[in-house]
Amino acid sequence: MHFPSPHPSVLDRRRFLAAAGVSWLTPLAGLLAREAEQTTQLAQSLILIWLDGGPSQLETFDPHPGTKIGGSTTAIATKAKGVQIASGFEQLADQMDSVSLIRSMVSKEGDHERGTYLMKTGYRPDPTVEHPSIGAICCHELPGAGTEIPRHISILAGHWPGRGGFLGGEFDAFQIDDPKGELPDVSNPVKQTRDLARASDLEVLERAFARGRSNRARATLHRETISRARVMMSSEQLRAFDVSREPKAVLAAYGDTPFGRGCLAARRLVEVGARCVEVSLGSWDSHVNNHEVHRGHLKALDPALAALIRDLKERKRLDRTIVICCGEFGRSPKINLAGGRDHWTGGYSMALAGGGIKGGLVLGETDPEGTKDPTRPTSIEDAHATILTALGLDPAKENIAPATGRPIKLSQGKAIRELLV
Repeated sequence: MHFPSPHPSVLDRRRFLAAAGVSWLTPLAGLLAREAEQTTQLAQSLILIWLDGGPSQLETFDPHPGTKIGGSTTAIATKAKGVQIASGFEQLADQMDSVSLIRSMVSKEGDHERGTYLMKTGYRPDPTVEHPSIGAICCHELPGAGTEIPRHISILAGHWPGRGGFLGGEFDAFQIDDPKGELPDVSNPVKQTRDLARASDLEVLERAFARGRSNRARATLHRETISRARVMMSSEQLRAFDVSREPKAVLAAYGDTPFGRGCLAARRLVEVGARCVEVSLGSWDSHVNNHEVHRGHLKALDPALAALIRDLKERKRLDRTIVICCGEFGRSPKINLAGGRDHWTGGYSMALAGGGIKGGLVLGETDPEGTKDPTRPTSIEDAHATILTALGLDPAKENIAPATGRPIKLSQGKAIRELLV
C-alpha cells in the first residue's frame, strides 16, 4: 500500500542538514525531524465501545432533565464548557474536554441486527454483498508489520461482532471473553519434538488435500490460520491480553468488572499493534424499566470509559487512538407503560475521542419535546467517513467485492470537518 511521504519541503531541509554536517545545526535538525513526524502523524488504532442493544441518549449523552421526555434522569456539568451529560457519568465528566458528542445521529434501520450491521459497516444490509466492518477496514488498509497477534479483536463479543465481509474471513474479529487471566488455548500441550512431528504430518495432509483443488484449499485459509496461530502462540505480545499484569490501582480505576477489564485490555492491545478492539457492554434493550437498566450499566461504563481515555492521554496514546462509544440506535423520547423506552432512530448520540477528533464539541441538538427532527442530522455514513479520515484513510477509496466484481467505497459518506483537528 502506498503512503504519502512527508511534505517535500521537510525532506529537502533534512537533506540539507545532513549534507551540511555543521554542529550548530544539530538542534535545528532535531526540530525539523519532529516537524516531519508531526506532519505524518495520524491515528493508528480504533477502540469501539459497543453498547449492545441500543442505549438511551436521554440517560447517557443527551439528557433533558425537567422535561416530559427526560423522566427522572438528571444532568451533570462536565469539563467541557456548557456540555452536560447524564448523572452516573461523574468520572467521564472530568474527561469530556477530550470527547465530542454527535447528538443528532439518524438511521434507517430500527432492527437490532440490521442496525448493528449498518452502524459497524456504514452500509445497510444488502443480500448481494457482505460489507466489512470498520474494524476489518482498519486492518486491511493500515500497515500491520510486526504485529504477531490478531489485529481485529472483539472482547465480550455481542451478538454480531465485526466481520471481514468481502475482504475475507482473515479480517473477522478474534473473539475473547473476560480478559482476567492468560488467554486460554494458546500454550502448547506437548513437547517441542512431538509438536514439530505433528506439524510435519499436518503438512503432508495439507499437500494431499490441495492436490487438484488448489483454489479450494486456498479458500479455506487453513494454512494461513495455522501459521498465524503458531506465531501467536510464541509471541511476547500475547501478554497484552492479560490485564492481571497491571498494578492493582490501575485495575481498580477501570472497575472490577469484565467490561472494565475489557477496556484495559483494549488499551494494552493497541499499544502492541492491534488496529481495532471492540469491547461490548449490554444489553441496553430497555423496553421495560429503562431507567433502572441504564443506572446499572453506567456503574460499569463510567469508570471504564473515563479510565481508558485518561490512561491513553497519560501514556501519550490518545492522539494515535480513536475511541468511539455508541450502540445500534437510541431510545424513544416517550416512556412506555412498562417504564421503558422503545427503539429510536430519529436522533440519538455517539461519543468520539482521540486521534484526529476535536474534544469538547457537541454536534446537533434534539428536541426537548421529542416531536421534531434533530438539528443538523448526521448519518451513520458521514460518521464513518469522519472516522476513516481521522485514520488517514480516503473514504472514497474503492475495494472490489470478489463475488460480484463491484467496486465498493470504504464509505458512502462525507467527513464532518467540524469534528476533525
